[in-house]
Amino acid sequence: MLEKSSKNILEKELRTLPQKSGVYQYFDQNGKLLYVGKAKNLKNRVRSYFTFHPRLCANSRNSLRIQKMIEETAHLEFITTNSEADALILENSFIKQLHPKYNILLRDDKTYPYIYIDFNEDFPRFQTTRKLIKKTKIRYFGPFFKGAKELLNALYLYYPLKQKANCKSPCIFYQIHRCLAPCDNRVSQEEYKKILNNAVNALLNPSILIKNLEKQMLSLAQNENYEEAAKVRDQINTIKDLEVKIQIDIAKLEDFEIFAIVFKDSILSTIRFVVQNGKIISVNSKTTFLKNTLNFEKNEIYKQLILENFSTDTPLVAHTIYIYEEFDDRELLEEILSKRFEKKINIKMPKIGEKRKICDLAFENALLNIEKEQKDSNFKIQKEIQDYFELENFPNHIEIFDNSHLQGVANVGAMVVYKFGVWDKNLYRKFHLKYKNDYDQMREVLTRRALDFQDNTPPDLWLIDGGKTLLELAKDIVLSSGANIDILAISKEKIDAKAHRAKGGAKDKIHSLKGEFSLNVDDKKLQFLQKLRDEAHRFAISFHQKTKKKQDLESSKLIKLGLSAGSIQKLLAYYGNFESIYKANFDELCALVGKTMAQKLKIFK
Repeated sequence: MLEKSSKNILEKELRTLPQKSGVYQYFDQNGKLLYVGKAKNLKNRVRSYFTFHPRLCANSRNSLRIQKMIEETAHLEFITTNSEADALILENSFIKQLHPKYNILLRDDKTYPYIYIDFNEDFPRFQTTRKLIKKTKIRYFGPFFKGAKELLNALYLYYPLKQKANCKSPCIFYQIHRCLAPCDNRVSQEEYKKILNNAVNALLNPSILIKNLEKQMLSLAQNENYEEAAKVRDQINTIKDLEVKIQIDIAKLEDFEIFAIVFKDSILSTIRFVVQNGKIISVNSKTTFLKNTLNFEKNEIYKQLILENFSTDTPLVAHTIYIYEEFDDRELLEEILSKRFEKKINIKMPKIGEKRKICDLAFENALLNIEKEQKDSNFKIQKEIQDYFELENFPNHIEIFDNSHLQGVANVGAMVVYKFGVWDKNLYRKFHLKYKNDYDQMREVLTRRALDFQDNTPPDLWLIDGGKTLLELAKDIVLSSGANIDILAISKEKIDAKAHRAKGGAKDKIHSLKGEFSLNVDDKKLQFLQKLRDEAHRFAISFHQKTKKKQDLESSKLIKLGLSAGSIQKLLAYYGNFESIYKANFDELCALVGKTMAQKLKIFK
């Protein structure tokens, strides 16, 4: 329960609320962000969460989830907006940046490719893009959540389209009969258009491409070219994954999208079908573990799901969105998307007919994804970790940190990312560090990552290579950022002052905000966390070795200029790396190593 003084402060804040649209934020007594919401009328909406007599407390008419949140609320803040639509967009942005405790964050930072044709060209060709191309006469297909590259390769293999963007004379592709040399006018625009239309039909009906690829795979295998046959087999499998197994007969050649959500056994499953010319050409599905049933809020999920998939810089292929079930802010989302794309966008819930059938199909596929997730071994371990260490978030997205240096030389930090059961190497990060001791190095790394939350969504869990001191450091940084991130630290067992890393025999300790844990060496939870820590250590060591090698090379060059090893270390300690030394201000260099050496450094640069 909150102290009386906190309740008095909150009651005063509730009296200051304006009757305007905007976004409100609830914080607990430690300053941790609990919830972000939007309102058409801030005063009416926020006050509806509370009852004021005989004392300030949660309104019993609200859901158990909201009541629990209000009991933890000690402070509120608000930002007014010009409209409820603006408030919804701002709310969505805050949820993505800060991951409040009682909001659900659908984590998907990826942008997916579209295949497009530019009909401004005399002989158009297929290309890929992840962003809207600001030209007329562009036709888009997608987005493709997987297989865009494989589709393009197959199209260019079986249809004699213009292979190169810029070609002035017949090339090798003409000689091997994979291009009709439009660059040399050896095919008319009318004839080329027929070929392009056939290729578009194949793009929308991948089974046509699969038949051709299967013939090629068989031919390669018969000629004992097994390596190439295996590559074609993988290409076939990727393209097959694009197709939804159950076919729905859509009479009209329409373009539209389907969204459905399922919540079962604390797992949220979301799915998106992309339909073009009456065919399901692409499917995207995600599963997210919610701590308990109190966290499920259908309206909040649909809002995020649709807004994130129809951002301002992505192409608009379909003007109609069908949803499996009704939700509160559907009309408001229609207004936002119509304004965003300057075209009328409809969001509908079909009750009968073929659209109802395809919405049901999406729901069934989302349900199947939950069953698949439950069978995954990593899912079980992550669930055990959440329960055992009493984490607020299911650790689907984990960032692991480690630092490396050698007697204060080549100081570097590393962050590796384990996301949705795999290492996401696109999100790995390297840091050149100024400080020499472990504490300041970790503070620098974590602070730099926290400052990046606005552009790169915060994770569910931070795992720190270190002990209780670094755990407390991470806690302070997370609190100051406002993000909702669980924290664990793993410290290595020390034998004779040396870290013991023997696989299968390391008795590492796990530190959480709840206390210290010593698990058996054969405990799957410990082994999972060790696997994460060891990948961060490997990445940090590798980066350190490369940095050290580069520094040694650069140092030898500066020693030849006349700088002493001590002066070089002094410069590195001040600037962090050689690139910064070479770019440094002349007066600063003079103060550090003297005017003569500063002049030599500027000439050397």
